[in-house]
Amino acid sequence: MDEATARRLTERRVNRRTMLKGIGAGALAVGAGQAAAEVGFTKPAFGVSKTSTIKIGYVSPKTGAFADFSISDGYVLKKVRSASAYAKGITVGGKHYDIEIVTVDTQSDPNRAAQLAQQLIQQDKVDLILTTSTPETTNPVAGAAQQFQAPCLATVVPWESWYAGLGGNPGAPTKNFTYNAMFFFGMKEFAGTFLPMWKRIENETHATKIFAGQFPNDADGNAFRAGFPPFAEADGYKFIDGGAYTDGTTDYSAMIEKFKANGCEFFVNCPIPPDFNAFWKQAEQAAFKPRLATVAKVMLFPSDAKALGSLSNNIATDAWWTPYPKYHSSLTGEVASKLASDFEHETGNEWVDSLGSSYSLFEVAIEAFKGSDDPHDHAQVAHALQHVKYSGISGPLDFAAGPAPGVGIVKPVGVQWKPGKKLYGKKFPWQEFVVDNSLNKDVPINGDLVPTNP
Repeated sequence: MDEATARRLTERRVNRRTMLKGIGAGALAVGAGQAAAEVGFTKPAFGVSKTSTIKIGYVSPKTGAFADFSISDGYVLKKVRSASAYAKGITVGGKHYDIEIVTVDTQSDPNRAAQLAQQLIQQDKVDLILTTSTPETTNPVAGAAQQFQAPCLATVVPWESWYAGLGGNPGAPTKNFTYNAMFFFGMKEFAGTFLPMWKRIENETHATKIFAGQFPNDADGNAFRAGFPPFAEADGYKFIDGGAYTDGTTDYSAMIEKFKANGCEFFVNCPIPPDFNAFWKQAEQAAFKPRLATVAKVMLFPSDAKALGSLSNNIATDAWWTPYPKYHSSLTGEVASKLASDFEHETGNEWVDSLGSSYSLFEVAIEAFKGSDDPHDHAQVAHALQHVKYSGISGPLDFAAGPAPGVGIVKPVGVQWKPGKKLYGKKFPWQEFVVDNSLNKDVPINGDLVPTNP
């Protein structure tokens, strides 16, 4: 399917009101942020720092429901702070600046995320906010940044969820939210990762082309419900929607029976992790066994696999970062595999995808500051941020290329959870193995794609 056809299909399915309905508290401060976007760059109404120190605010969910996304934070911050640019400072506009990083914990609460972002801007007078991990974190932070006119860079959020959270229409992504930028990927890349795996399993098993969707009534769920099915339907798959359920639901029996009654042999979702854990255990009890489960937002971390035990076997998901390609840090020149192996050695934990994305936030920050004449000039830094083009630990990124203003696309790969073996460093009980690299040939395949349920 060509991109123009995909765009038309997406526009037909996207209802902006539906997408925004699920954002809830995560949209705190978005209204004023959207109004600020209408007038373009303006100077902040409050005073900004004029010192010789650049301040960066780092906002992530270190505790609470999304804490697994931040498991690598401590290690990443240690590595970044020891890199020359952060340890010794940088020169911008002929002047030397030291760099200070201020970290805050949202506790996985969208309201707190917005409040902390406002505090970083107005009280700490940061020159740039970096934020990561799910719309519940990134959207309220981005909204506050737009409202109070401070540069903000986000990651680990589908771009459609982020863009809708700022008040944009992902079906026609022309509006520029001037103080915001992000890098990750969206429905086109999810489809480009999941559908090749579906087709291979379909060819091998002669599975019926019917897929189940477990999409909650939140920012990610509504973005997936609007944006993913058109890509699958264009390839001949029939969509069975499980319904826009509330986050925290504990009984999925009606949804599971619906999937079974319709003969669903493929499965896709984007719930919060506890909800998938409950759903998948109930699916096993009810004998709902799709040929291939391709999940998003969950099964991203070893703790998720450990919590499900043997039920994790051959569940597929997307990996936005792995240690396998020969990508190098733009801060130190260190190769991706070294970043991962050192993380495992120092922490005793298995590498995680967020290791690379969190590190890349700090790479992009340096590129943006160096692209300005004055790191304290919010408009200049924000403009530079939206035009960063470089290659680092996550590979090449181009924020001016779209699909929306200020959005850089990372190319994910398909992985499956399987019992661990020693790839390098330690062996862990469950590991991600790359089984499909249709979108990113830089990442070598190191595992066989097999049905989740034979």
